Amino acid sequence: MVTAPAEEKPSRAERKAQRAAAAAAAAPKAGRRARLRLTRVDPWSVMKTAFLLSIALAIVSVVAVLMVWTVLGAADVWSSINQTVQDVVGGQDANSFDIEDYLGTRRVVGFTMIVAAVDVLLLTAIATLGAFLYNMSASLLGGVEVTLAEDN
Repeated sequence: MVTAPAEEKPSRAERKAQRAAAAAAAAPKAGRRARLRLTRVDPWSVMKTAFLLSIALAIVSVVAVLMVWTVLGAADVWSSINQTVQDVVGGQDANSFDIEDYLGTRRVVGFTMIVAAVDVLLLTAIATLGAFLYNMSASLLGGVEVTLAEDN
């Protein structure tokens, strides 16, 4: 008759190691952290990014002004203003007054385009200058320190 070998009982050290492994598996892992320091910003990249974002802002502002002026025209605001001026001023001069001679859609959108073009130039220049100033101050002071953490 063949008997099965008796199972060996784990030693005390093995049991302790198994418990430690189980506890480590059950415990939440701590997220990793990285401390980084931003010591230089590339002015060329800042200039390209600022230029593209300012062009997007210019397009949005021109479209917004065009939409507002179109809605005001569709709501008959201009004729209402003309009528109010005629009622207040009276006389023959009031009949020749037209607010759209001063605030017409073409004139306002043209002015908005000029302001948008100047805005593109100024925002690009200011952002690039800001990158140069940041690089100079970061070389003296060490830059901005950022801590990145990994979620569990």
